[in-house]
Amino acid sequence: MIDMYDATRRLFLIPAALAVIGLMGAVPDLATSVRAASVIETPAKPRLVRSQDEYREAVKNLAPGDAVTLANGEWRDFEIVFTGQGEANKPITLAAETPGKVVITGKSNLRIGGSHLVVSGLVFRNGHSPTGEVIAFRRNKDEMATDSRVTEVVIDHFNQPDRYQTDYWVALDGRRNRFDHNHLVGKSNEGVTLAVRLDNEISRENGHRIDHNYFGPRPVLGSNGGETIRVGVSTHSMFDSKTVIEDNVFDRCDGEVEIISIKSGGNVVRGNLFLESRGAVVLRHGDGNRIEGNVFKGNGKDHTGGIRVINRSQVVRGNYMEGLKGTGFASALTIMNGVPNSPINRYVQVENAVVTNNSVIDSERVTLAAGADAERSASPINSRFEGNLLVFGQAERPIVSEGDISGIAFAKNVVVSERLVPALAGATRGSVATTRAKNGLLYPADPAMGAVGAPRDLKVLSLDEVGASYYPKPAGDSDASRTRKSIPVAPGETTLDAAFARAESGDTLVLSGGRYVVDRTLSVDKAMILRGDGTARPVISFTRSSLFEIGEGGDLQLTGLDIVGDDAPDVVGNAVIRTTTRPILDNFVIGLDDVTVRNLTVNRAFDFIALGKGSMADRLKITNSRFENISGKVVGADSENDNYGRYNAEYLSVTKSTFNGIGGPIVSLYRGGTDESTFGPHFLFKDNTVVGSGHKAMTGENTSLGLVGVQDVRIEGNRFETSAPIRIVQTTGVPDSSIINNTFRATAPPVLSEAQAKVPPRVIMTGNTFEEKQP
Repeated sequence: MIDMYDATRRLFLIPAALAVIGLMGAVPDLATSVRAASVIETPAKPRLVRSQDEYREAVKNLAPGDAVTLANGEWRDFEIVFTGQGEANKPITLAAETPGKVVITGKSNLRIGGSHLVVSGLVFRNGHSPTGEVIAFRRNKDEMATDSRVTEVVIDHFNQPDRYQTDYWVALDGRRNRFDHNHLVGKSNEGVTLAVRLDNEISRENGHRIDHNYFGPRPVLGSNGGETIRVGVSTHSMFDSKTVIEDNVFDRCDGEVEIISIKSGGNVVRGNLFLESRGAVVLRHGDGNRIEGNVFKGNGKDHTGGIRVINRSQVVRGNYMEGLKGTGFASALTIMNGVPNSPINRYVQVENAVVTNNSVIDSERVTLAAGADAERSASPINSRFEGNLLVFGQAERPIVSEGDISGIAFAKNVVVSERLVPALAGATRGSVATTRAKNGLLYPADPAMGAVGAPRDLKVLSLDEVGASYYPKPAGDSDASRTRKSIPVAPGETTLDAAFARAESGDTLVLSGGRYVVDRTLSVDKAMILRGDGTARPVISFTRSSLFEIGEGGDLQLTGLDIVGDDAPDVVGNAVIRTTTRPILDNFVIGLDDVTVRNLTVNRAFDFIALGKGSMADRLKITNSRFENISGKVVGADSENDNYGRYNAEYLSVTKSTFNGIGGPIVSLYRGGTDESTFGPHFLFKDNTVVGSGHKAMTGENTSLGLVGVQDVRIEGNRFETSAPIRIVQTTGVPDSSIINNTFRATAPPVLSEAQAKVPPRVIMTGNTFEEKQP
């Protein structure tokens, strides 16, 4: 494709010849995209508009070849409607005066209706859409866009105020539209980043092309509805979409288990790069899709996956997966079991699948007949798995078969693993020397193995090839990278308040020994670190119902200090650290190291940490700390109790700490519902001592640790003495739970149950010791 952009005239020249094959798009039946270019007639001089009134006047009677330019600056509360009937060699264009200098803010959106329309150079930032889409390729259900294009447009953290208020950032409707070279980053509210809709006849067999876009970091949503791309929905999955998704980069797209969710037929996903993105490309509904030539690089990140196959006549070929650590539904390659005579919204049996010439390198798992259970009892049939290169490194269970795989024919596969299970019939087993080629990928060094695995000429995209050329891509954001300066703080009644107010994000407040009295709640809307200076212990007391309130943009790290509740008021709902009552879009981090917390007893339910509805902690880590004489919970992460599959903390770990006289559960972590769209929560409780805790719960049964629906649990090497039992309720998914090598003295055994599955509790119990109290 030759795309020519005249920076002076702000005009995109669109080849007329390509209109016939889908606006510079790729026809799904072709092996490669058709490329062509032609010179078109120069449109009239663009009309520069400087206000919304001028814009509405300018677009009243647009003719083929007309161009409208938005003046540089901020356009607030601007609902842009762009309609007209252009021609293949005379498109109607809407562009920024300077790409990137026109910023659409507030309650704004863009609706496109008509044909041969081009929009370019806009930035949506610091706002949200008042409707269900930021960009919609239709004005309304009767006026769709066809043969139209959105290019070099940015949507940056343009989120609804409530993380569980749903919208799409982009909705593709109509036919033969192209969405290319755009930059979408930071969607943190519920809803698909880009959705292809098939809810009317004109939008089916659409031939859309989605290419050369940068899909930037999308944080864990903690709920269903966090896909980056979805093509169709289950209701319309019997229709073909024939959408091409090619040459895009998906960078840290972690919203949920499906990065791309295909729910229609006849689509092509090819040539894309997936970087450290949790989840997989999932052929969820629809038949006859093709996934080829994609590169997945997990770099050892949790839950990074590859491709999951469901339904009929799916082709998965020539893909490369390296460093993927996902298992189960997020394995590098997954072929699922189906439901006999499946309803449209469940799992159609895999039939006529072709999985060939893929490379899986240093990854955790390939799963066959995945999800086999009493409902999903239809095994794959009439399918082929051949010519694949599977090099597993140190994976403990590299190939897992969860059901009957006799309906899959295996041939010419090369498998390298020290712990190979006999699930892959006909595989060649042994060592394979590999070398890294010029494209950065690993291939067998032996030329005789050239026909095994992914193609040698597989192209790996660079970040420079995708997204809006004028807009920077976000770098990694670690805690260390945000550290700025240290601010010394002396003891006193207002010293900590004042230092907190003047600190900038990433600063460290260094507290010397002595007593600090805080008379207001400290709003944490930035990354803050508080630590003792290593001499005498600083002791913080507070006179409000909370000491810290986590808000938008806030992270909090506490190290080497004491917190006491002696001065707190006697009010219901006290908590040392709580989240704001408003929903929080940004995920946050809370960390404690060498912290002592005592005397939170002024009322019957004084918590240390309370995470409210609409909040999500990416990480909540407590280590080397001490908690004593607390009437409520140490960590309450149980406010998302509506059973929608939502929860408050992705990774919650408590290690090498002591708990004495805790009234409520030390940790209450809740994820209800039966949805299978998330990987978390994850919970680690290791090398701790618990004494006399969990006996004074305000409601429900006495509990030392209360875990509902937690997907990953490890309780190891702890000592529980005269405390209430651990209680674990499994709800959905395939939980990985273990209680190992703990000592329980005068403490009842763990209480384990299943809320849904008709199976014994799926918790491994081993190496534990139960002792009676000595006289």
